[in-house]
Amino acid sequence: MPALCRDCLTQFDRAGRCPACASPRVTRHEELWDLSIAHMDCDAFYASVEKRDDPTLEGKPVIIGGGRRGVVSTACYVARIRGVKSAMPMFQALKLCPEAVVIKPRMEVYVEASRAIRAMMEDLTPAIEPLSLDEAFLDMTGTARLHGAPPAVMLARLVRRMKTELGLTGSIGLSHNKFLAKVASDLDKPHGFSVIGRAETGAFLRDKPVRMIWGVGAAGQASLDKAGIRTFSDLLRWEKTDLVARFGGMGERLWHLARGEDRRRVSAHAPMKSISNETTFGEDTSDPDLLDGHIWRMAEKVADRAKAKGLAGRVVTLKLKRANHTLITRRVSLTDPTQLADRIYRTARSLYDQLGDPGPYRLLGCGISDLSEAAQADQLGDLLDPMAGKRSQAERATDAIRDRFGARAIVKGRALR
Repeated sequence: MPALCRDCLTQFDRAGRCPACASPRVTRHEELWDLSIAHMDCDAFYASVEKRDDPTLEGKPVIIGGGRRGVVSTACYVARIRGVKSAMPMFQALKLCPEAVVIKPRMEVYVEASRAIRAMMEDLTPAIEPLSLDEAFLDMTGTARLHGAPPAVMLARLVRRMKTELGLTGSIGLSHNKFLAKVASDLDKPHGFSVIGRAETGAFLRDKPVRMIWGVGAAGQASLDKAGIRTFSDLLRWEKTDLVARFGGMGERLWHLARGEDRRRVSAHAPMKSISNETTFGEDTSDPDLLDGHIWRMAEKVADRAKAKGLAGRVVTLKLKRANHTLITRRVSLTDPTQLADRIYRTARSLYDQLGDPGPYRLLGCGISDLSEAAQADQLGDLLDPMAGKRSQAERATDAIRDRFGARAIVKGRALR
């Protein structure tokens, strides 16, 4: 059976440790040299960066996130053993792991590390589809002739470079489509390398829980559970027409995934679906002036990201979470897409005014979706607001000043509330 040493990259075909360096970190699979669709997922990325930059954190439970009222962005594996998970409320995480070291995110550092990893990926293939700062799909089809080695070898070399040059580890999933590659990358974390071949796909999936399907959230899982679908075997008993009738467009996708089929290509230009920003308050608040200031700040951050990416959104969304954790979401479609902070703010503020709910609130968020190119933005504006055009011109002038003199060169009064 084909075998690869993940430490020294020796290729061999016998059982046991690597014959060259005696390492036990060996990956074996009948289809090891034939598969080319991969998913690379960094291991506890934010926490790993912090431990790399501060050696005194080694061996300690580390949680990346906000204050006690925030949520966990990520946690190192030491903290995960104690039950800490991403998106968990911070107070709950600290109950499970009171000795944890809590660190506020340093996004600029994580972005820099992500760019370095992306550059290493680009040395392997141009077909890279990032999913976030710390994970991506890679299509290595046809690269063996270029590199003089199968994709599996080059992927092992990638994570070895990440470890030696950046001090970070990642896990590789290798298969014949995106769905199975992502499943595989979770099988042997951290610092793993797992393979799911074509011949074993049906047998591998049969008894696995359907929660393994990426993109099926809590609501989708509840719908599947209500229909008696808990494993892939349960899915296989359904006809495609019945799944579509019950679950709509997701039903056809489920039918194919139950059989390990995924025709999606690795796309280096996957479109962004939305741009948003949110904040969790240090204390619950019902103060309308304070909430107004936060709505403006969120709108400004969303607008800045949209302008930087040359995008605009037709749908504006306001998100609020009450003190009892119930979530309120309101959205409205505009006459034309926008990337202006002023228009996003005024729309979100109108949604807030229509709620008629004084709170108190613990979280506020704002965003845009139904994105398009910026060339289509703000062509009509608000026909009922004759001053909208002047505010648009003022915002563009403000952007130019900030580009030249810095982000804090001009600050709106409402942002100081």
